[in-house]
Amino acid sequence: MEQSVAPDTSVIVDGRFSGFVRENSPAEVVISEALISEIEHQANEGRSIGFAGMEELRKLRKMHEAGEIKLQFYGKRPNEWQIKRAKSGEVDELIRQAALDTNSVLVTGDFIQKSIAEIKGIKVLYLEPTKQMSRQIESYFTENTMSVHLKENVRPRMKIGKPGEWKIVYGKEAQTPQELNDVANDIVERAKNDEKSQVEMDIRGATVVQLMNMRIVITRPPISNGLEITAVRPTRKFSLAEYNLNPSLMTRFSQRAEGIIVSGKPGAGKSTFVQALAEFYNSEGKIVKTLEKPRDLQVSDEITQLTQVDGSMEKTGDILLLERPDYTVFDEIRTSSDFLVFADLRLAGVGMVGVIHASRSVDSIQRFVGKIDLGIIPQIIDTVIFVENGAVKEVLDVKYTVKVPSGMTEEDLARPVIEIKEFFTGKLLYEIYTFGEQVVVVPIMNEHDTDIRNVLKLIDGELEEIPHKVDLTKSGKLKLFVPEQYVGELIGKGGRRVRELEEKIGLGIDIEEMKYDYPGEITTEVRTNRVSLYVGEEYRDKEVEILVNDSPLFVARVSRNGVIQVKTSSVQGRALRRAISEGSKIRFSVL
Repeated sequence: MEQSVAPDTSVIVDGRFSGFVRENSPAEVVISEALISEIEHQANEGRSIGFAGMEELRKLRKMHEAGEIKLQFYGKRPNEWQIKRAKSGEVDELIRQAALDTNSVLVTGDFIQKSIAEIKGIKVLYLEPTKQMSRQIESYFTENTMSVHLKENVRPRMKIGKPGEWKIVYGKEAQTPQELNDVANDIVERAKNDEKSQVEMDIRGATVVQLMNMRIVITRPPISNGLEITAVRPTRKFSLAEYNLNPSLMTRFSQRAEGIIVSGKPGAGKSTFVQALAEFYNSEGKIVKTLEKPRDLQVSDEITQLTQVDGSMEKTGDILLLERPDYTVFDEIRTSSDFLVFADLRLAGVGMVGVIHASRSVDSIQRFVGKIDLGIIPQIIDTVIFVENGAVKEVLDVKYTVKVPSGMTEEDLARPVIEIKEFFTGKLLYEIYTFGEQVVVVPIMNEHDTDIRNVLKLIDGELEEIPHKVDLTKSGKLKLFVPEQYVGELIGKGGRRVRELEEKIGLGIDIEEMKYDYPGEITTEVRTNRVSLYVGEEYRDKEVEILVNDSPLFVARVSRNGVIQVKTSSVQGRALRRAISEGSKIRFSVL
């Protein structure tokens, strides 16, 4: 090749230009100072593409010193404002101008750069993405390798086995920083050129890459004390049927569960389970999408995988609301904004499956406390799956009620309570409620758990067709609350039916009317930063439940002026604005 060539940043950071030079032997290689400045800036930011670019430039320098090519540096360094606007094309324009000024062929792997150069009449050569590249990181994996852990000057470590049954296997020799840097550069280069891979995040000191089915994290100083690469790969893809779940849980998934949390410790098998759950809903004819950062779930092509837009999951959530999926898998929920996005989508009617790191199943529910109002949690979460060692260890049922908390006896202490029960047995495990100004999570301890469980199951079986609520205190007194129209039916002629029920459960029963107070629709006013709900001064300082189309939304205390103020930026505020705009019926119930 007799003409000089000028590479742009794309073919330098992906490592292809040195190979191109060896194969084509151009008369001269022109390197723009703008390109040098961009590579230097990326390296100073601790980004892997900067280090990969520096390594490629180092190869070109060695080729020049060996007499293989003639290397020329051209132009001036860009101004600070041009570097800041690199994404807008300012640096690319300087590189194009360098090629034009030196009468060189611009060599690029960027289709937009190629197109702009052609429009401006600049000679350009477009390098297609390379299909066959080295696979250094794969050399550490065997069929049963879960993850690979590489660190400079340390022997490689591999986790071999499956969740709950694995061992650490060490490599023979420690890797030098240069050897490990070559592996890191190879990972980034391939991710940029493989249509099924992507660089999910690249910030100072940390790079997250999804390379085919591997999730890879590369860290450097100042984040870590040395170059380190962690690669995780699923060892097997399961179907939901392979978990051998209880038929009642499968029925729950298909008929009732719409706010599902899958929790467990790191490496417990949470992602593998939610993949199976996503495929189950897809096979049921549901439209399923995922929210991931990074996108590492291994799901079928019918399931669209989405990530954050401009660094924001809220923006991605807005897009999802327009698409109206039946179910969305959120892998994983970590930040406060993640919890709000999950809640917002669920309140909008989207079935949600969230993944949360937790040491106990109840901890995943507690992580919602303080981020969203307590009364909304049961509308967002109805089922909690705790995964351990790759299997479903525990299933929780989350419900909302108004009652006297367990251990209290005074009737005037009744309040909204979130009950967390064992799904298969109905055993009450925890209660969450406000005590003073604090939200408390109280484990339920009872010496007669088995007897109580049997009592509750008997009552539920006998009153299957009647709406009811049971309050069973430690003293053994049972109160049964039913709507007014069912009181006579439950008592029976001469009290016959209630006596039969007492004999079956071995406890005396007091039947009371389940009281609801719906004074009518609320007057609402929507302003820029708040929604005002005018309840009435006669309800001042009372706790009321706000209902939309008779479905509970949240619980609040009425002010002295008979008003409830809700911020429009909150989950409740957004739900209220949506309900008002849709003309939904908004009412309240005095608790």
